[in-house]
Amino acid sequence: MAESRTVAFHTLGCKLNFSETSSLSRLLENEGFEKKAFDDLADVYVINTCSVTDNADKECRQLVRRIQRKAPESFVVITGCYAQLKPKEISQIPGVNLVLGAAEKFNIVHHIRELVKGDSAKICSCDIEEVSGFHSSWSVNDRTRTFLKVQDGCDYNCSFCTIPMARGKSRSDSIENVLENVKHLAKHGVKEIVLTGVNLGDFEPPNPLALSGQALKGTLETLKKENFFSLIQALEEVEGIQRYRISSIEPNLLTNEIIEFVANSDKFMPHFHIPLQSGSNKVLGLMRRRYKRELYAERVALIKTLMPHCAIGVDVIVGFPGETDEDFKETFDFLHSLDISYLHVFTYSERNNTHALTLKPVIPVNIRNERNKTLRNLSYMKLQYFTQQHAGQIRKVLFEGKDKNDMIEGYTDNYIKAATPYRPEWENEVVEWKI
Repeated sequence: MAESRTVAFHTLGCKLNFSETSSLSRLLENEGFEKKAFDDLADVYVINTCSVTDNADKECRQLVRRIQRKAPESFVVITGCYAQLKPKEISQIPGVNLVLGAAEKFNIVHHIRELVKGDSAKICSCDIEEVSGFHSSWSVNDRTRTFLKVQDGCDYNCSFCTIPMARGKSRSDSIENVLENVKHLAKHGVKEIVLTGVNLGDFEPPNPLALSGQALKGTLETLKKENFFSLIQALEEVEGIQRYRISSIEPNLLTNEIIEFVANSDKFMPHFHIPLQSGSNKVLGLMRRRYKRELYAERVALIKTLMPHCAIGVDVIVGFPGETDEDFKETFDFLHSLDISYLHVFTYSERNNTHALTLKPVIPVNIRNERNKTLRNLSYMKLQYFTQQHAGQIRKVLFEGKDKNDMIEGYTDNYIKAATPYRPEWENEVVEWKI
């Protein structure tokens, strides 16, 4: 399909997917493809999928149908987590031409070049156990904040989660390579970098045994101790980047030294996103989480002691099998008591090949939805209260581009949203702003 030169992308799911979509786009643009908006006509449409919930699967199918109606002669490529987990199912969706699993997504140029219209859908996937390489990814020009992938995969076995099956074992970039990528981004005018990964706190650089020749024992021991804390220490020293954010980090991996470092940092923003999933220790056990609510409360308390102005976001799952009304009330009361800023609430949905499918009783969908609404209301109140606490303060805002209403928006260091009529001189600039 050498004559096809335009490509459009759509991303479902997490910040990690956004960083990878941007990297896939650059790979194709470097081969001469012109990038189009997803709503425009294009020769190739690439959908980077998520599979955390059933909604992501359904949205993928809806997008393919939309492309079929709009551009039936175009090629449709599906990659991402859904593609790795259910390649045969996706290949049977009318209009899909190519399915790329985790090991093949970054070979997208080669696979697209071989597409022929009229052929049956081609599946390029593999056993997830064979996925071992790490591919650097970052988003540029899509958003003011750049998402930089430094870690991929997960070694945890949470009973509700398919991510280890979709992305493989935990693996990380080298600190040296991360620093080179950050310097590259700084040269291109990036002001804020969001560090992303599947299990970011599990960051561990590649095994130093790859070093050539004889290495000093002391050097090897030092390298073996490198971890996420080592990474953020190194990033603090890079010139040109004004802001870093930690996208999401497990409470058991968010150490006191990381919290203390952020509290004293000039560049790491006072903003944490810490998954909780449930405020009931019973449900946390059923979920196979690696902490109890008491540890979570300790982390929040230390953050707010050192940084009273810090924003804290929380992931929660409602309607997990076995979650009684009492368990949900325990979660609600726990969240209500915590000095947090907002919630990301997920309604539990059954995923194939997960241990949670064996757990009883199953919570009716209408009750799951009611619990979701209750926590979303709590999130709204938490965010309002957090914002009002800072009313009248002067904080630094990184403003983004103009929106469709001729407004310009941005976020304070502690993630409070600001908006004002568009001023071109403020675009991608840090401005002192009265909340």
